Amino acid sequence: MSQEHNKRALVVMAHPDDAEYGCAGTIAKWTQAGWQVTYVICTDGSSGGPDDTSQVGLQERQRLSACRKAEQRAACRILGVSEVIFLDYPDGLLEPTPALRRDLVRQIRRIQPARVICQSPEYCWDARRRYHADHLAAGQAAMAALYPAAQNPWDFPELLTEGLLPHKVHQIYILRPPICNYIEDISETFEIKLQALHAHTSQVGSGFEQLTERLRREHRQLGVQHQISYAEAFFLLENR
Repeated sequence: MSQEHNKRALVVMAHPDDAEYGCAGTIAKWTQAGWQVTYVICTDGSSGGPDDTSQVGLQERQRLSACRKAEQRAACRILGVSEVIFLDYPDGLLEPTPALRRDLVRQIRRIQPARVICQSPEYCWDARRRYHADHLAAGQAAMAALYPAAQNPWDFPELLTEGLLPHKVHQIYILRPPICNYIEDISETFEIKLQALHAHTSQVGSGFEQLTERLRREHRQLGVQHQISYAEAFFLLENR
């Protein structure tokens, strides 16, 4: 299938809600344009609970994981995402291991996307941003999976026995990198982004109004720089 006719995209994130915070406006824009979008969530989301230490236990973690997965599926329905896959690595302990890389290569070869959005594998030394170790690990594993592993038949040859042939992704959108070189106009989909984020009730809770105002301000400030209403920023790699 030619790149022009391959309208499949893959979004690789560490946690449920990461994509909604970072790039849901772009995802909604793509699905509205006929793109088939798949999410791969690396962790089980079991560490995103309240600060009350009395609630930290196995049963609560299991309950929280199930809740956050349901919220992620609800957000995906709002955005028009076709499929969401949970790799179920323990939340808070994600590392860019060969096993995680293989799991991502498996999905890249299965889906054969033309585009991938992933998190940045680099720290940004900016006090206004917070970087979770899981986000960095997901970004590092995704980048290693994208090149060279997904397109190299010598990497993870066991996947060949599953019928998963090498695949080259032509566009890689890196979310929240230290340096951005690409702006996506989300003026028409910003409200959909907010609706999808609101689906993550366990995370946004009663603070959603304040979060909405902050996101409006941040995305508007970014958009003003480019004469548009709202924008999301990436570092775009063209893998030709």
